Amino acid sequence: MNARTEHELLSPPMHSPARLSNTHLDALEEEAIFVLREVAAAFERPTLLFSGGKDSLVLLKCAEKAFGAGRLPYPLLMIDTGHNFPEVTDFRDHRANELGAELIVRSVEDSMKRGTVRLSHPLESRNVHQSVTLLEAIEEFRFDALIGGARRDEEKARAKERIFSHRDSFGQWQPKDQRPELWTLFNTRLAPGEHFRVFPISNWTELDVWQYIERENIALPSLYYTHKREVVERRGLLVPVTELTPPKDGEQIEVRDVRFRTVGDITCTCPVESLAADAGDVVIETLAAEVSERGATRMDDKTSEASMEKRKKDGYF
Repeated sequence: MNARTEHELLSPPMHSPARLSNTHLDALEEEAIFVLREVAAAFERPTLLFSGGKDSLVLLKCAEKAFGAGRLPYPLLMIDTGHNFPEVTDFRDHRANELGAELIVRSVEDSMKRGTVRLSHPLESRNVHQSVTLLEAIEEFRFDALIGGARRDEEKARAKERIFSHRDSFGQWQPKDQRPELWTLFNTRLAPGEHFRVFPISNWTELDVWQYIERENIALPSLYYTHKREVVERRGLLVPVTELTPPKDGEQIEVRDVRFRTVGDITCTCPVESLAADAGDVVIETLAAEVSERGATRMDDKTSEASMEKRKKDGYF
């Protein structure tokens, strides 16, 4: 671990037992554990996509329960844009080391050096280019199943996904060709070169995730909770002021109390104004939220050229 202390990486204590009696969380957890075990049984070379974000940490907690601490039957895979928040990548490494899990990191910057990714300008968001690096990693390790933390409530394209989502030999997704999943019977049939993306927490909502984080006392990177940060207002979003996202002419820098609802590439991820200091506070805020987490925090989802469905068809998570 680098100069950041463990205290800085871990989230604040969480206390709210009165809100932890949601029996539906048990059913969601059981479904996720069933799917995680099904992947281990049905595929030869699966991997669990692990960014260090809240959804992947919830997924990792379910995997711990499915197989036992230190006994994950597949490696963790991170596709790093090189523009991730250091609090998240530090926490990613901390959690993988804590579990004794194998962590594979592949970088968009390496794809840029190979010439398979080319940016139109240096500060362009690398988020969309993760698809190329991901497909290269699949080919390198011959992964046949990639377990991800995507949820159907996040975005309309993700709502079209099956739990076991087929990808062809080019890594592409064809939403009209998916088979139904009746009676918890999942399609696991693959032709050579094909693979599946598997989403064990598909049926969870943002509220479910935060209630589960509170109930299980799951530690998160500190930026998921309130902190002071320099931001500017841009197109209805609070854009963090960083070297990668400097203010534009005429924009006024303000220091506000904010937190991140989702984390990703710095160039396209925005915080929201918040005083929520622990998971219980976030649960209350989430109950009152009128905009989805991606709609409230992601700059790259505002344009049709970077739409989620197009990216998914091109091989994105």
